[in-house]
Amino acid sequence: MEGLLHLRDRSLGWGDRTVLPDLSLSVRQGERVALLGRSGVGKSTLLAALADAAGTAALVPQDHGLVGPLSVFHNVWMGRLDEFGALRNLATLVWPRAAQRAQVEEVLDRVGLSGLGRRPVVELSGGQRQRVALARALLRGGAVVLADEPVSALDTAQGADLLGAVADRFDTAVVVLHDAALARAFATRIIGLRDGAVVLDAAPTQISDADLADLYR
Repeated sequence: MEGLLHLRDRSLGWGDRTVLPDLSLSVRQGERVALLGRSGVGKSTLLAALADAAGTAALVPQDHGLVGPLSVFHNVWMGRLDEFGALRNLATLVWPRAAQRAQVEEVLDRVGLSGLGRRPVVELSGGQRQRVALARALLRGGAVVLADEPVSALDTAQGADLLGAVADRFDTAVVVLHDAALARAFATRIIGLRDGAVVLDAAPTQISDADLADLYR
């Protein structure tokens, strides 16, 4: 398969701290990659570097990236703002068209938020906000999605359902997950980080439960 995202001999971190030195990594077209590891090991940092490499991709940040006072509709529609000019976007803010509402309602239905388009995001629970952020990415579409803990506030069944929506919508995905069972079900490739390095990189069928547990020791 063709390589799509590349990092070569990169040292990644924040501020003066390096968490992943001398990292080389490639994500191929069509892969669904799950990033696993303990908190602080560099999963979000790696995802941010891949986002820079991707240039254009649908993003689901860990903090959701939502505007609380605005409605669910407007937050989801932000996924398409870069397709239109300032005047068109201003018009949508004031008076959304029926076709735009229908497009947003379709993805809201897919993530289990049907009928909530007019509700301010600030009134939603943490799990509902995660669904809004994911709906925004689904509306944006494209070839690649990069998501940082997109289902951490949901139970396993709900998380599996929404990751299924990701798999259906995007050809290539890189997702930070905390649930190894979800990673096994969703991913075609699991990358595990520990002690400043990639220590696991294989298909789920080639990885034992002991291998996964070792990431969190």
